[in-house]
Amino acid sequence: MSLTLDTYRLLGRSGLRVSPLALGAATFGTEWGWGAERDDARKLFDRYVERGGNFIDTASTYTGGSSERILGEFVGDDRERLVLATKYTTLRRPGDPNSGGPHRKNLFASVESSLRRLNTDYIDLLYLHVWDYTTPVEEIMRGMDDLVRQGKVLYVAMSNVPAWQISRMQAIADLRGWAPLVALQIGYSLIDRTGECDLIPMARELGLGVVPYSPLAGGVLTGKYSSGDVTAADRAAGDGTRRSVTIAGGSLTERNFAIVDVVREIAKEVGGTPAQVGRRRPPWPRSTRTGAPFSSAPAAVPPRS
Repeated sequence: MSLTLDTYRLLGRSGLRVSPLALGAATFGTEWGWGAERDDARKLFDRYVERGGNFIDTASTYTGGSSERILGEFVGDDRERLVLATKYTTLRRPGDPNSGGPHRKNLFASVESSLRRLNTDYIDLLYLHVWDYTTPVEEIMRGMDDLVRQGKVLYVAMSNVPAWQISRMQAIADLRGWAPLVALQIGYSLIDRTGECDLIPMARELGLGVVPYSPLAGGVLTGKYSSGDVTAADRAAGDGTRRSVTIAGGSLTERNFAIVDVVREIAKEVGGTPAQVGRRRPPWPRSTRTGAPFSSAPAAVPPRS
């Protein structure tokens, strides 16, 4: 059976049905100096939804909040059939330390801001975006549970958090009857396979749907970068482009260029592109509860980074 956007699958231990590919909206808006203009974003959104896609990913600070505002305009009458996922923790107001972080104050304020920008009464899936090693896990899980009980959030999840902390949070939620985590978002590609060591096996045991992002490693696996893109000037200054973000992220290394060379060779052999080869992965572990794959969204469309 061919994989289509309306080949829905369960998200982790929940009963929520999502498309096998999520629409990543991190680049909806050009406030970062690069990204999709409103008209281009509209075309991407409409094509995704028309083909049966229902899983859309954003965050409170993507393109300075424009990503959420644009989605709030696009969703319209389709709100009920769409699964909107957003994230909190990244700093929303420079100079205000409490406008960022996983703590309760920022959690509630960030969600209220996201609800206004998305023009909705509830968020389907809320991720903790970035771990800060300071907020007690009980504070986080209790705050998330309160939002679920208030109906402002339906499901909760983690992104970019150590496996041992996620395990603690899931155990605490189960023991105290709080809303459980249902998904885990991680960077995963041929270049970055660290999630295979503990995060993906942990997700299988705890019932978390794995939602990988950056399947092309910030564009590196497309083959568009070369060692000439990495110079001392690039590392020191940056030019505000997507390329400078990839350089700052440390993805342009000799090791990674060697991987890309092999990807190019394979692409030539099979008559495809480096991007097509780079996005293919080995089979995922299957759920011990349902027999279904745990990779609820194997990639973002377009890739978030």
